[in-house]
Amino acid sequence: MTLTLGHYLTLGAILFALAVIGIFLNRKNLIVLLMCIELMLLAVNMNFVAFSHYSGDYHGQIFVFFILTVAAAESAIGLALLMLLFRNRSTIHVDEINSLKG
Repeated sequence: MTLTLGHYLTLGAILFALAVIGIFLNRKNLIVLLMCIELMLLAVNMNFVAFSHYSGDYHGQIFVFFILTVAAAESAIGLALLMLLFRNRSTIHVDEINSLKG
């Protein structure tokens, strides 16, 4: 059995749907929300790689490299902000942090 483009796209759609479901079901914990957003990005990246592999063009794989670089920087900044928020508020629950007005 060989893996076709449809297999990769189906797996990417399943991962993306799980991430969306995770965001809608868990709106309490910021760490889980960040993980679901990263899962969405990885699902899209897998589709980019699958399309670029099956079309014989490497532009999609280069684009994925830049997306992963930006996602890593976003995760580092997001976790740093989360740590500062936890130090100041002693919680990371979204319901208790909704008063972030300046």
